[in-house]
Amino acid sequence: MFDMSGLKLSRAIKAGELSSEEATASYIKRIEKTDGLLNAFVRLCAEKAIVRSREVQKQIDDGNIPSDLAGVPIALKDNISTADIETSCASKMLKGYKPVFNATVVDKLERAGMIVIGKLNMDEFAMGGSSETGVFGEVHNPWDVSRVAGGSSGGSAAAVAAREIPVSLGTDTGGSIRQPCSFCGVTGIKPTYGAVSRYGAVAFASSLDQIGPLGRDIDDCAALLSIISGPDEKDSTCVIEKPFNFSNTGNNRLNGIAIGIPRNYFASGIDPEVKDAVLMAAGEIEAAGGHVEEFEMPLADYVIPAYYIIGSAEASSNLLRFDGLKYGYRAKNAKTLNDVYRISRSEGFGIEVKRRIMMGSFVLSSGYYDAYYKKALQARSLIKNAYSKLFEKFDMILSPTAPSTAYKIGENIDDPMKMYMGDMYTASVNMAGLPSIALPCGFDRLGMPIGFQLIGNAFSEEKLIGVGRIYQSRTDYHAKIPGGVLL
Repeated sequence: MFDMSGLKLSRAIKAGELSSEEATASYIKRIEKTDGLLNAFVRLCAEKAIVRSREVQKQIDDGNIPSDLAGVPIALKDNISTADIETSCASKMLKGYKPVFNATVVDKLERAGMIVIGKLNMDEFAMGGSSETGVFGEVHNPWDVSRVAGGSSGGSAAAVAAREIPVSLGTDTGGSIRQPCSFCGVTGIKPTYGAVSRYGAVAFASSLDQIGPLGRDIDDCAALLSIISGPDEKDSTCVIEKPFNFSNTGNNRLNGIAIGIPRNYFASGIDPEVKDAVLMAAGEIEAAGGHVEEFEMPLADYVIPAYYIIGSAEASSNLLRFDGLKYGYRAKNAKTLNDVYRISRSEGFGIEVKRRIMMGSFVLSSGYYDAYYKKALQARSLIKNAYSKLFEKFDMILSPTAPSTAYKIGENIDDPMKMYMGDMYTASVNMAGLPSIALPCGFDRLGMPIGFQLIGNAFSEEKLIGVGRIYQSRTDYHAKIPGGVLL
C-alpha cells in the first residue's frame, strides 16, 4: 500500500480492495514506526483520523464519492489552522494554541473526503530554509538522516518521501515548498498567488505566502491542488473564479512549447552536480518536443535583498499580534505591562524569528523606510515586469530549485546569509506572484536527490502540470524510494 500514489490508493478504496480505515490505520502505524528517525510529525491525530476514516468510508459505500482523493490520509504543515487541534507554527509562542476554526483548505479537504492524520514539523513561523529553527527540533532527511530536509516545509516533504503519508500540504513564501521537494526527492506545486485561499494559514509575509500541495508525483499534486484551489469569500486576495480542473490528456509530446533557461543561474554559486542534472532535465524536455533557449535573467542580483526586506517587514507587522496578552505564550515572571511584552516575546520567539522582526522593524522605521522598504517595492515591480516580458517569448522558465543538495544538519544554521542565498532561484517567483512546480531530476554522488522547477505565467498551472506529466512519464526519479532503515 505504501508504494501506491494517493490517486491509486483512493481508487483501491473505492474498488473495495481495502477500506479508508485500514489505510489510515496502516499509515498511523508507519508514522509511529519511522518518525522517531525523521521528526517530520509534531502531532499525530490518530483517534480523530480513525473516526473520520469511518465516516468517509460510509460516504464511499453509499455511492457518495466526493473526489479523486477520497479516503486518502493527508498531513498538514503546522501553520495551517485546524479546529481543536494544536497549531503552533513550531514555536514556543503558540504552544497549546488550538484554533476554533479550520483554514479554508482544511474545510475543502474534508468535503473532498480526505482524512487529516496530523501536523508536520517546520521552521518556526516558516522562517528558515532547513527546518532547523522550530521548537520541536530539526527535521531529518529520509535519504540521509544526518542531513536537513529543507525548509520551511521540511516536515511536509520528508513525510511524503519516507512514505509516512501519500500527500501533504505546505506553504511557500520564498521557496518553502520547492526547496524541500528538491532536497527530499518529491514533487510540489507553488500555486499562483490568489489561486488558493490563505484564510487560516498563520501569516509570515502576507503578500508572498501561498499554500500548496506536495506528493510523490505531479498527478497527486494536481489532484490535491484541484481540491484546495478556488474562490473564498473569507480571503479577498483569493481572486480565482473556480477551482482548477486538470484533465490527464495529451499525446506525451510538447509540440514546440518554448522554454527559457536563465544562463546566469548556472554561472556561479551552483553545485556542478546540480547544474548537470538540471541541464539533463532540460535535455529530456527538449527530446519530448520542447524548444529550449537560453537567456539572461534580469535583476537576479536584486531578488534576495528585495525579498528579505519585504518579507521581514511583513513578518514584523504580522507578528506584532503575539504580545503575551490575547493568546499564545505569556511570561510568568512579568510584573508590568512592559514586562509582559518584552519578556513574553523574548522567551516565546526563537533567534531566527527575532532576527527577521528586528530587520523588518528597522526597514520600516522613520528615516529608513524610503532607503530600504520603498526601494525593495520598486525592485519588486521591476521583477514582475521582467517576468511579464519573458512570458511574451517563453511559455515557461526552467531553472534549478536550490544551488546544492541537502547539507548536514547544523552546517549552515549559524550563517544566516548563506541560508538566505539558498532562496536565490525561488524567491522571485513569490515576488511576482507566479506558479511554479518542483520535480525530482537526479541524484548526486552521495545519493541525495536533486530537483528543478518550472515557472509559468499567472494561472498557467495547467500548462506547467502538463509538462511535468510528460517529464515524469519519461523519467523515474520521482518513483525512487529512500532505502535503508526506513523501509
